[in-house]
Amino acid sequence: AELGLNEHHQNEVISYMRFARFKRGLCIKTVDSCFQDLKDSRLVEETFTVDEVTDMLDGLQTVVHSEVESELINTTYTNVLLLRQLFSQAEKWYLRLQTDVSDLENRELLEQVAEFEKSEFTSSNKKVDADLIKPKLAPLNEGGSELLNKTVACLQEENEKLKARLRTIETQATAALDEKVKLEKSLKDLQVIQGDQKTDANQDITELENKVATLKSQFEKTLNDATENQKFLEDDLVTTKHDLLKVQDQLSAAQKELEKKFQQTAAYRNMKEILSKKNEQIKDLRKKLAK
Repeated sequence: AELGLNEHHQNEVISYMRFARFKRGLCIKTVDSCFQDLKDSRLVEETFTVDEVTDMLDGLQTVVHSEVESELINTTYTNVLLLRQLFSQAEKWYLRLQTDVSDLENRELLEQVAEFEKSEFTSSNKKVDADLIKPKLAPLNEGGSELLNKTVACLQEENEKLKARLRTIETQATAALDEKVKLEKSLKDLQVIQGDQKTDANQDITELENKVATLKSQFEKTLNDATENQKFLEDDLVTTKHDLLKVQDQLSAAQKELEKKFQQTAAYRNMKEILSKKNEQIKDLRKKLAK
């Protein structure tokens, strides 16, 4: 049975399941002791009245209810601390982890986890791996994590540079288009002037036509230069956008790798102190029942 995780994360899951099994066994022993205390302290006669039986069951219900409720609350708080550790690691990498609460009641997935627990803890030849009992989380800024962090920072810096270059090219393209519009307007104005200034003098007409032809030639040359410059800027803009998309894809891939790396982990608490508190509570309850 597998959970679809890599070896490190699966080992972390096994560590948490070992912790949960210990807590579950402790809770069961506590409930069993409540029933045993009732047998030892109250069931000392052969016959009881209905009121006596009701009183004993009510007392037992109160004790068991308190123990189970306390254990469930403690389990909830433990899971919150576990999630807090995961989210703290993710936030240091600027990640936003998401959870699907509906999967927590998926019978197929629950049966898969049960089968995984059975395969991991029922074998008599299973040995505790030293890597599974590490009480601390892995450092965030050492080894491969530091290299991955530098790669992400480099990609982000390159992304910002490409965005700045894209903005510059867009500004240049807009300026080229404005210049083209101005030149076209100037040509129309010259054509209007040419129509309004017709004269009977052939020499004046010839000189004016020559000037218009010269200006038209200059305009066409300038327009061609502007068109070529605009085409170059558009090609450069397309290339820059492709580079930007490529860098964004690389950045997305690096972020996905980080998300996979920090999906699961484990945590331990001091069970000796909890066991001691439980024993003290049991002793107090026995004294109360005895009274």
